Amino acid sequence: MTVAEPGTTAVLAGGVGAARMLAGLIQVVDPTTITAVVNTADDLILHGLEISPDLDTVTYTLAGAIDPDRGWGLAGETWQAMESLRRYGGEAWFNLGDRDLGTHLFRTGRRRSGASLSEVTLDIAQAWGLDVRLLPVTDDVIRTRLTVEGEGEIAFQEYFVHRQHSVAVSAVRFEGADVSTPAPGVLAAIAGATTVVIAPSNPIVSIGPVLAVPGVREAVMARRSDVVAVSPIVAGAALKGPADRLLVDLGHESSVVGVARIYAELAATLVIDTADAELAGAVEAEGMRCIVTDTIMSSPARSAALGRVVLGGRPS
Repeated sequence: MTVAEPGTTAVLAGGVGAARMLAGLIQVVDPTTITAVVNTADDLILHGLEISPDLDTVTYTLAGAIDPDRGWGLAGETWQAMESLRRYGGEAWFNLGDRDLGTHLFRTGRRRSGASLSEVTLDIAQAWGLDVRLLPVTDDVIRTRLTVEGEGEIAFQEYFVHRQHSVAVSAVRFEGADVSTPAPGVLAAIAGATTVVIAPSNPIVSIGPVLAVPGVREAVMARRSDVVAVSPIVAGAALKGPADRLLVDLGHESSVVGVARIYAELAATLVIDTADAELAGAVEAEGMRCIVTDTIMSSPARSAALGRVVLGGRPS
């Protein structure tokens, strides 16, 4: 089933929530009309390999190859390389499956031969048979750095994976973002889209870095009337990850109203879950139209239903 009016869609994306949103959208519109602008500030170099977690999560999800229980990595994965690494006493806190390693080996080899991240991302997407256009937000190196109280700054994956986001954060910055440029096609995709979607990703560390690349925030603001954001907060909590705690740590409200305050200048519409229906008026008081529907994407059918709401502009 498709929405009534065909068009193009640009999705600001990062992590599992965005991947599931995109998986829903490709069920309701032609995937070739969708461009995903994906966060790269989570990227890291480990064991000499270039790893792009958000790009890979989106790729594997759209290819139907994601591990459904973890929400990241490949289904049917084995872990012999990591077992060997642990035997040698190597750094093994960041799990890389045997099949997943092939992706990182390919990316690293192509990058060292001079290919841009955009070019490598296109290669990988084509190898998986994807029709959605995947764009890293930038080909430049940007990195999320978090200030931990009493310690100073740490890298994002140190916070998220190694420490299981269990430490209090007092500040977040996106190293290198101020001197980066949008990857080819990013600004044009936003400017030319019928609808711009801000996926239900962490507003601080998934969408924040995308908007920190010069020109991206301005491009989204210019399209505000056509921008639809989906709240990643349901009944005051994040469904996955540390978004709720980060919001509170950084002085925001962990609620759909807090999300509305962050996105009000960017998006005219906020989609919230039925669990927060009583807060619709408060969201609208922040200057946004509010749509109430089921936002928990617990199955492909529910993801598709949410996609119809996001692109159709009405509750399902």
